[in-house]
Amino acid sequence: MQIGRKRNLLRRYQDVMDEFNKHDCRYIPISVIHREFIYPKFHISRHTLYRILNTPIEEELQEINRTQPTLFDL
Repeated sequence: MQIGRKRNLLRRYQDVMDEFNKHDCRYIPISVIHREFIYPKFHISRHTLYRILNTPIEEELQEINRTQPTLFDL
């Protein structure tokens, strides 16, 4: 996967995680959070939500930022 595409995917995953974390998952089941809040906004399946929840987003974004040269490195 290209670096730019991967970065955009991880940023979208971060948006989904931010929306998920707005709701208290200790008292609301994940399926209800998905049905009421995540699906209407992002149109993703529950399987995709579980994949996002298990992705180390911050670590992968840091790895991409570390490996990609910046404009000032040239």
